[in-house]
Amino acid sequence: MLIDTHAHLNALQYKEDLDEVIERALAEGVSTIVVVGFDRETITRAMELVDQYDFIYATIGWHPVDAIDMKEEDLIWIETLSKHPKVVGIGEMGLDYYWDKSPKEIQKEVFRKQIALAKRVKLPIIIHNRDATADIVEILKEEHAEEVGGIMHCFTGSYEIAKQCMDMNFYISFGGPVTFKNAKQPKEVAVQIPLDRLLIETDCPYLTPHPFRGKRNEPSYVKYVAEQIAELKEVEFEEIAQKTSDNAKRIFGIK
Repeated sequence: MLIDTHAHLNALQYKEDLDEVIERALAEGVSTIVVVGFDRETITRAMELVDQYDFIYATIGWHPVDAIDMKEEDLIWIETLSKHPKVVGIGEMGLDYYWDKSPKEIQKEVFRKQIALAKRVKLPIIIHNRDATADIVEILKEEHAEEVGGIMHCFTGSYEIAKQCMDMNFYISFGGPVTFKNAKQPKEVAVQIPLDRLLIETDCPYLTPHPFRGKRNEPSYVKYVAEQIAELKEVEFEEIAQKTSDNAKRIFGIK
């Protein structure tokens, strides 16, 4: 049993063959998929998917790259949708200093507003971080994000940063990059993360794990992430599958 805690099956890349992609995931032992919506279009599609498939859940939020586009009514809309029983988190949210579409101060403002929203609706938050680690940790501390906790999505940072996040009630999630041959730091950090704070994901259709790197990613490939972490930690694959699934159910409140 595997849980893909961060997938974008609401992306256009699956328009032609979504049913086949889902069938492959189920055949590989993926029992639950959490689909992430991060703007008007992808949130709408995520909500359609949770109503269509028993084993799909959603998190909904606003991506930092598009922070400049978010209006107050978008925040109200997200809060309204968050009351759906299969919405299990708020996000992905955070900061992205790689792309320069949205000014940093606007990103920070939208990030803080979404943390406040998550605290109102009592749901965990999913953090997107690109080249913005120090500011993200600072905002999480200032906004007392530990009250809801959440997930450091597709974590590639240091163990010191992971430790600070775990101390704030966050889980550390690894995706395809941990399988890359040259990914020294993610591999070292994955070894150190306690099993009760570990999650796995695909971030599909992006960040496809080895040996399919360069092709479209999909939820069935989450098993390669689990296999790599099992190898790194020198434990059985089944233990990683069980522990990460238990952790996902705990943070998301999935029965």
